[in-house]
Amino acid sequence: MQKYLGAVSAAALALTAAAPAMAQDDGLKIGMTFQEMNNPYFVSMQEALMEAADDLGAEVVVTDAGHDVAKQISDVEDMLQQDIDILLLNPTDSAGIEAAVRMAKDAGVIVVAVDANANGPVDTFVGSKNRDAGYQSCKYLAEELGGEGEVAILDGIPVVPILQRVEGCEAAFAEYEGIELVTTQNGRQDRSVALGVVENMIQSNPNLAGIFSVNDGGAMGALAAIQGSGRDIKLTSVDGAPEAVAAIAQGTPFIETTAQFPRDQVRVGLAMALAQKWGARVVPTEVPIDVRVVDASNAEDFSW
Repeated sequence: MQKYLGAVSAAALALTAAAPAMAQDDGLKIGMTFQEMNNPYFVSMQEALMEAADDLGAEVVVTDAGHDVAKQISDVEDMLQQDIDILLLNPTDSAGIEAAVRMAKDAGVIVVAVDANANGPVDTFVGSKNRDAGYQSCKYLAEELGGEGEVAILDGIPVVPILQRVEGCEAAFAEYEGIELVTTQNGRQDRSVALGVVENMIQSNPNLAGIFSVNDGGAMGALAAIQGSGRDIKLTSVDGAPEAVAAIAQGTPFIETTAQFPRDQVRVGLAMALAQKWGARVVPTEVPIDVRVVDASNAEDFSW
């Protein structure tokens, strides 16, 4: 798989290098709709998209769904009215967005789902290995606890990547007879919501030793709750956000995050769309992007 992904990445770089004149001749227009833009992860992804579009000489239309699938469908309709050539789709609801995917395909637009897949005739999905991410974080947590103790999962919005992270986490915990998953509660991937949820979680579970958060936003709220409690509770997460990485480097109870690479995802996604637009007969339907454990040993050197 690593060799395959390397080949895909090399192809993406080659396509991007050859692209500027072709894009300018075509008047290429790219639309990207995000599930949210108040998350550094997606801000980083947008920055990489704008950099790539600038190199291509392409026009970009970006929208923020604010986790509202009806708004996201409306945003896609507006983009189609503006005659986009490529739709990069970061769905807020994998099933609910299917109507928009079909509208785009009916209009002859290339559709690439990024970070989270979408139902319907998507041409390519580029996303992190989310199950692996959840598995690695929870295995790390279980090992740090010596294979024993009560743990909890701070869940999030039920989109496919989050569900996969929880699935991977549960699989990791199940490998340790001494690890007991005592509760799973929803922090909605939001710092302020997670703070209150984890405060209650800690009060209700006096022997809680570890928490896994499905994202770093929720984890930062969980960290505040842990520090406020004065309890020795270890915390792991998924994302690799700068604030989370800094907390890990400082030796807080936040001990690990399994990092994703949002810039790589959107670059490869755009490359797959360009390959199809320029006549490639075989384009991957799915491109998985590896994840990486970030802990105190490498946090100072890591960034998106």
